[in-house]
Formats: sequence, C-alpha cells, structure tokens
Amino acid sequence: MTGTCDREDRIIQYLRGKFGHVSAERAISGGGLENLYEAIATVDGLFIDPQSAVEITRRALAHDCEIAYEALCTFCAFLGCFAGNLALTFGAKGGVYIAGGISPRIPNFLAGSESRSRFESKGRFRSYLESIPSYVIVHPAAAFLGLQSLLD
Repeated sequence: MTGTCDREDRIIQYLRGKFGHVSAERAISGGGLENLYEAIATVDGLFIDPQSAVEITRRALAHDCEIAYEALCTFCAFLGCFAGNLALTFGAKGGVYIAGGISPRIPNFLAGSESRSRFESKGRFRSYLESIPSYVIVHPAAAFLGLQSLLD
C-alpha cells in the first residue's frame, strides 16, 4: 500500500512497523479496517481499546467516533486506489466488481467517499479509468449464484 498524503504515509508506516510488509489485505478487509482504526489512534497518540470491524463500521456510520469514521474513510480511499490499480493491470473495461464483508454494508457511505476519485486518480490514465464502471456486489450469496450457473 502507498499513501497519497503525509497522514496516510504515517498510517502505512505504523502498519509496516507492525507487520513488515503492508499488503492491500492489511488495510482493505475486515481485519484491515481494524488495523486502520488502531493505526490512526496510534498516529494521533491515543490509547484505545481494540474494536471489531463491525463495531468500527457501526460507530463510523453513526458518527459516534471520529477515529472509526476516519478509519472507514481511509478504508474506502485505499479500496478505490487498489481497485483502480487492478483495473489498469487487468484492463477491466467492463467494470470492477467489489465484494466482501464490509463494502456491501456501506454502499451509500462508499458512494460518498473518496473511493471513486481515488480509483480514477492515476495521472495520464485518468480518462481510461473514468470510463470503467465500478459496482458493489450486495447479494449475500453471489458466489453460490455463480457456482449454480456453472452447474446449469
């Protein structure tokens, strides 16, 4: 992972100190959201109790906790960066489909976040990425639907 500002660089540096290598999974997964929450608090010099991804998401959406809110915003920004990189790598002109445990639970938050702008923010490739749609898979059994279609 790479940051786009000094604050994100400090967050990633904290994670690098904790884990060595900071893969996308360390920041854009359920455990990644928990890592971001811890990193933001630590960077700010705060001592917090660990929280689950579910609780961090709930508190962020309710605006009950500034750290949780920033962690979810950072999660969305990093998700957009990573998805844009994948779209470029694989030439995903038909679209990028985002699945997982968190994204389907926050579609409105995700839509209002920096995710899409970070997806497109790739310098000279911006115009290419602007034309690629992105979707959040919200069906709870999407993988099983795909498997069923293969069997049919």
